[in-house]
Amino acid sequence: MSAHDHTHVRPWRMIERRKSRQIRVGKVLVGGDAPITVQSMTNTRTHDVDATVRQIHALEEAGADIVRVSCPDVESTVALKEIVRQVNVPIVADIHFHYKRGIEAAMAGAACLRINPGNIGSADRVREVIKAAKDYGCSMRIGVNAGSLEKDLLEKYGEPCPDAMVDSALFHANILRDNDFHEFKISVKASDVFLTVAAYQALADAIDCPLHIGVTEAGPLRTGTIKSAIGLGNLLWAGIGDTIRVSLAADPVEEIKVGFDILKSLGLRHRGVNIIACPSCARQGFNVIDTVAKLEERLAHISTPMSLSIIGCVVNGPGEALYTDVGFTGGGAGAGMVYMAGKPDHKIGNDDMIEHIVELVEAHAAKAAVV
Repeated sequence: MSAHDHTHVRPWRMIERRKSRQIRVGKVLVGGDAPITVQSMTNTRTHDVDATVRQIHALEEAGADIVRVSCPDVESTVALKEIVRQVNVPIVADIHFHYKRGIEAAMAGAACLRINPGNIGSADRVREVIKAAKDYGCSMRIGVNAGSLEKDLLEKYGEPCPDAMVDSALFHANILRDNDFHEFKISVKASDVFLTVAAYQALADAIDCPLHIGVTEAGPLRTGTIKSAIGLGNLLWAGIGDTIRVSLAADPVEEIKVGFDILKSLGLRHRGVNIIACPSCARQGFNVIDTVAKLEERLAHISTPMSLSIIGCVVNGPGEALYTDVGFTGGGAGAGMVYMAGKPDHKIGNDDMIEHIVELVEAHAAKAAVV
């Protein structure tokens, strides 16, 4: 047990996940008792294979479990075959209206098709796409968005609302189920946090498939992160959500980082260094904000779950260090105390502190990886 693993004795920290059936997205399991997966989407032109593969590799390095790629035309599905060959994560092909793109993407090696079966034409066309998905081991995601609901539902309900979104999701799900296809997950996203959460809460009660959760078009990095944390945090805390995408107008790598941070804050997934730091004040024995920024950058490559506390003075420092793997608390005379597994270990000067902490964290991560 690590120094910060105390969840088993604190029932108020336990989240009971909604019981969903499990599906497979390539080699990744989604739903059931599988870890909640984090995904993002490329924003390169898909037919530019090199640029798209480069971006997927960056997402893999950040920890992405699944990556979605848009396939709007034949050039994209042709490129997809080459892209899939060069990456490790399962690829979801984003298909909107053209059934042939769905068939081509399945044949090209997509692990999942993001598709609304009701949008791709006749029952025969739907059956063709489903047959291709079955033949090539593809799952599907039904993606309902508040901004693109069916006209009849908007006429019925007057505006996008939770009931309209759930009706749309179940309509598409029934098309798949009527064709004996059950390897699907559903999303019901809106840019409005209230609408998003209410729609997912209703959908969670209405169907047992895994749910892909996200606040769509959440906005720029800071405000989009806040909206996503509120919306996804509410759902995840209630046990709803099997795979997540944080939609930011920012580098897709940022979406993965924010996704993991949300999961880490709820104890649902652990990856990399969780830095606990004070906001700093006049009592600080060193520049906390500058130090934390440098450490975050220097430790970004570490995937081993562990915790690090960086606290400016002795008011809260020793108490926070008690529950972290490595800690540093500011003191006087240009030096501070290093804590290991909650206990005071040795002093180090502020000037040498960043390099020293990076070495300690890397050593701890290497040791944990061997165990």
